[in-house]
Amino acid sequence: MDYKKAGVDIEAGYQSVELMKEHVKKTMRAEVMGGLGGFSGAFSLAKIKEMEHPVLLSGTDGVGTKIKLAFLLDKHDTIGIDCVAMCVNDVACAGGEPLFFLDYIACGKNYPEKIAAIVKGVAEGCQQAGAALVGGETAEHPGLMPEDEYDLAGFAVGVVEEKELITGANLKDGDVLIGMASTGVHSNGFSLVRKVFDMTKESLETYYEELGTTLGDALLAPTRIYVKALKSIKDAGITVKACSHITGGGFYENIPRMLPEGMHAVVKKDSYEIPAIFKLLQKKGDIAEEMMYNTYNMGLGMIVAVDPADVEATMEAIQKAGDTPYVVGSIKAGDKGVTLC
Repeated sequence: MDYKKAGVDIEAGYQSVELMKEHVKKTMRAEVMGGLGGFSGAFSLAKIKEMEHPVLLSGTDGVGTKIKLAFLLDKHDTIGIDCVAMCVNDVACAGGEPLFFLDYIACGKNYPEKIAAIVKGVAEGCQQAGAALVGGETAEHPGLMPEDEYDLAGFAVGVVEEKELITGANLKDGDVLIGMASTGVHSNGFSLVRKVFDMTKESLETYYEELGTTLGDALLAPTRIYVKALKSIKDAGITVKACSHITGGGFYENIPRMLPEGMHAVVKKDSYEIPAIFKLLQKKGDIAEEMMYNTYNMGLGMIVAVDPADVEATMEAIQKAGDTPYVVGSIKAGDKGVTLC
């Protein structure tokens, strides 16, 4: 008896590392010390020490049951982008610059090419966020997970000057809400998605005219990363007073998280075009509108609040970063919460 016969292939692990090195290399920042394969990832704090009052920010997440679609379609090169996005967007909406990321892949069996494809997506997400992929872990769990399945999670660490933290503390009546377009469902609510649509390869490969693509491609579209858009706003000299990453819980849970007591958000549902995937999901699943807004991003992945005088410049900064902005509502005095109208 040996470890391989017990279900863990050490040689496959070595091969996975070799295959992923070229992808990881593309994410390196000047602060990274050492290479892939050490017991820990080293990141120099020399530049952070130059900051007046640096605050470290962290975020951790996975991709939930969206990963089931990757299994069915045998497409694993974008799910890593989702994992990075879910973490770095949380860091960015507090005003932070993501510095580095680590991933954790648990699998039933290590197929080196599949693991490399997953990490390729992780590396792509890190490049989009400007974060270094400084390490990770791939663990084989024979007997615990089916051989052809895996789970993916990770965490990001970022930094921000304390005075530049986005807290919502300075929100006032009349401030304007600007939303940034999502790429679709992102990485939340897939337990409901999988109940509405048939989860078969044939179903996911069905082309829908209203989507302009197959159902699978529409649902697997990677979560949008908003790090560059938020940095563009900051570089334009604009103060983001409050910011919300619209993830699980949709509008009703996430928008209030950016509000202090005494401030209320009003969002106009007709201020932007809701993507076709949400309309199809709602119709096919006979889902109540309130449930849709309480589960999904409904086409807005990030919402910022700015002073009315900064609206035009904010819109331009977001567009400059390659994102699509919409003026979607405003802040008013009142009980903490959100109204959709």
